[in-house]
Amino acid sequence: MPIDVHAHYVPLDILEPLTTRAHDFGVSVVESPPGCRCLRFDDGLQIRPFFPKLVEPIPARLSDMDRCGVERQVLSIWADIFRYALPAVQGERWHRLLNDSLARLCARAPARFSWLASGALPDAARAARELERAVREHGAVGGVIAANVDGVNPGELALDEYWSSAQALGVPVFIHPAAPAPTPRTRLYALNQIAQYTFDTTLCIGSLIGAGVLDRFPRLELILSHGGGTLPWLIGRFDCMHRRMDRVGQQDVALQPPSHYLTRLSYDTILHEPAALRYLIDRVGADRVVLGSDDSFPPADHDPMATLRATGISAGEVEQIAETNPRRLFRF
Repeated sequence: MPIDVHAHYVPLDILEPLTTRAHDFGVSVVESPPGCRCLRFDDGLQIRPFFPKLVEPIPARLSDMDRCGVERQVLSIWADIFRYALPAVQGERWHRLLNDSLARLCARAPARFSWLASGALPDAARAARELERAVREHGAVGGVIAANVDGVNPGELALDEYWSSAQALGVPVFIHPAAPAPTPRTRLYALNQIAQYTFDTTLCIGSLIGAGVLDRFPRLELILSHGGGTLPWLIGRFDCMHRRMDRVGQQDVALQPPSHYLTRLSYDTILHEPAALRYLIDRVGADRVVLGSDDSFPPADHDPMATLRATGISAGEVEQIAETNPRRLFRF
């Protein structure tokens, strides 16, 4: 019964409140180009139109899941629309709208879908209370945050109240990159999706390690998108600079070298290359890898089980990654 822990969906019922009460949320619905609906935030940021699969009818989603042998998807909202720059009250309303909508969708097919709750960072208290509400009252199985908070690495922010809440609830936090506007160097050749997103994850987890978050919260479970970005491949460089940097000047308070924390983290399988995935499994252990598809987006793995089997690992390890590990991390 394979479980896909990295899939996305945006229920279209979020749009109706935005057409009548846009000011309450700081978000409007616009058409650009004609016939394509987009979100525009009050600060001027306009997100590209919804991908068709991101808002597809649920029967179509279930059919695709059946085709590739996935029993359950753990859904999260599109991280590019988290918009942490919203004022605190509007941000709280916005994330509550997103969470309540996703909860209703999953309640209609509880055997096939679970969901992750977002929150209005960088206000750690508001985000923590929303995570608690979503888990205790509406069945969220974990949290999801973007890998940067309005361009700032999470390790540089005072988010301990949020981490503490996730640890106390016993739910994992899924870290997903966000890059709603490409940089000048990533606007062409799909480099935003190829490089910017994966480096966003790398910078995020590097900041959390260096800031001592994993030391202060030893039972906190974090899941990294896209095989951990480049962390598993740059870990030697991380360790090298942990030894050689001016740790006081760089504010590095990690108690151990970064490689020590590799097996504290979980990583999804979305690497698109069986040899690379095999390296990840060998480096961190099959018990720290979980199945993912990135369903809805152009870089999705359309047959994640086939990719996993193509690594040549044993049937037992395939089962561990596709079902045992997700069931350990999440309470379905």
